[in-house]
Amino acid sequence: MAEESVGPHSIEAFRHGYEEESRLRGFRSGCGFVTATWVLVCPRCGIRDLVEADLGSTGRLVAYTVQTVPSDEFLNDAPYAYVVVDLDGGGRVTGWMAGITEESELAAGDRVRFSPTYKPGVQFVRDRPNGGGP
Repeated sequence: MAEESVGPHSIEAFRHGYEEESRLRGFRSGCGFVTATWVLVCPRCGIRDLVEADLGSTGRLVAYTVQTVPSDEFLNDAPYAYVVVDLDGGGRVTGWMAGITEESELAAGDRVRFSPTYKPGVQFVRDRPNGGGP
């Protein structure tokens, strides 16, 4: 994971990272805490000198639910899963998975990967070993 020192940053820059640059960004603290959430202070040790970091694109499902009443942006995608993912290498991020119609189609611990899309938000798909498709 490439790291760069923190300069002026914004929530918009993070959104631009996954929507335009196809990468997930977060912060790493001197105490080792990694977060995918935009923060100014480490919630673990309180340090303000955070390092901006590219985060992993794969991880494991922690929690999920199937959305059947979507926002306007996702009208054509419902139902879909709203997911919470622990990323490999640190950080937890929320996102969505298209094509999931029943909660029984997923399980906590399932492997997923970030899949850039023109849709808003962070989309994940099942992580298929050996380059298999979604």
